[in-house]
Amino acid sequence: MKVNVISAATMALVISASLTSCGGKDSQQQQQQAPAPSIAVMTISEGASESENTFPATIKGKTDIDIRPQVSGFITKVHVDEGQHVRKGQPLFTLDQVTFQAAVDQATQAVNAAKTAVNTATLTAQNKRRLFDKNIISEYEWQLADNDLQNAKAQLANAQAALTSAKKNLSYTVVTSPSDGVVGTIPSREGSLASPSSAQPLTTVSDISQVYAYFSLTEKDILKMSGSGAGSLQSAISAMPSVQLRLADGSLYPETGRVATVSGVIDPATGAASVRALFPNASGLLRSGSTGSIVIPRDLQNVIVIPQKATFEMQDRKFVYVLNDSNKVASAPVTVEANSDGRTYVVTSGLTPGQRIVTEGVGTTVREGMVINPVEGKTDDAALQPAEAK
Repeated sequence: MKVNVISAATMALVISASLTSCGGKDSQQQQQQAPAPSIAVMTISEGASESENTFPATIKGKTDIDIRPQVSGFITKVHVDEGQHVRKGQPLFTLDQVTFQAAVDQATQAVNAAKTAVNTATLTAQNKRRLFDKNIISEYEWQLADNDLQNAKAQLANAQAALTSAKKNLSYTVVTSPSDGVVGTIPSREGSLASPSSAQPLTTVSDISQVYAYFSLTEKDILKMSGSGAGSLQSAISAMPSVQLRLADGSLYPETGRVATVSGVIDPATGAASVRALFPNASGLLRSGSTGSIVIPRDLQNVIVIPQKATFEMQDRKFVYVLNDSNKVASAPVTVEANSDGRTYVVTSGLTPGQRIVTEGVGTTVREGMVINPVEGKTDDAALQPAEAK
């Protein structure tokens, strides 16, 4: 009886294991028979690319002149307002003139007195000369009279110089604009003390008929411009295309500019040199202190361009999924140019023409070793269309 019970139990286990094994095989077969997902791919080819590099920029007027008084005094009148267009020589501020006018009056009286002294000394010297010529007086007496005349003339010259200085100081009480431009902020108003030694200027006059946009280029960028020394930097600057200015609201400034200069000194802290682009500003839209981005167009030939969404990052390196002949995906590292337009990458190494890469589902649907059903040309990246058409 015990033998029969054991045999029955063993048979039950065998049947159960057989059923489980069959169920597992059926499940695996179902998984293997599931259709591969349709994923967009693109075939790598070389072509042309019209892209752009952008660099943060700061706008400054062609001239930004701090207005400071040349004499000290209290402001009695402000003739202009902030943001007002002014002409060269136009009055901006008037300082208290009482003290300076008094100095002019005093210097004028000193000149008149000195002139009278010169006239008196001249008459005396002339009289002494006639007496000396007639041997009535000695040469010594005539020489003393002539010395008094020379001394009177010197005092007159000093008095005239003092009068000129006093008039000049009086003219400094009217602070005028040194150039055409736009008035900046005016922190000091009527009643404030103005001084040449004040840390804060009375205002700033900016000539914004043309403006400079300052941005930075790295040492590598500068070497690339000059062909690593094969050509002069000045020639490279002259050959650069016109640049555009993207304003703070994202719109493009309607006028184009040109790169004018590159600083001869590279900042050791940043490894970059300051670059200046000149833009016309007849409308006065651009003001000193504004910010934006310089946009430099790039026309590249015989390059590989891929959409950024076809890449993923791992340990600071970029990868793409490449398809083999069995439509299985495998990750491959690529190197791209540092500057991009935000939608595409220009690949410098890692891909060759003829390869196929995945362009959708990267990092979400597609995984390493996955088999897919490739759909060629399904990419909706408009940035690639001009390059493929060329």
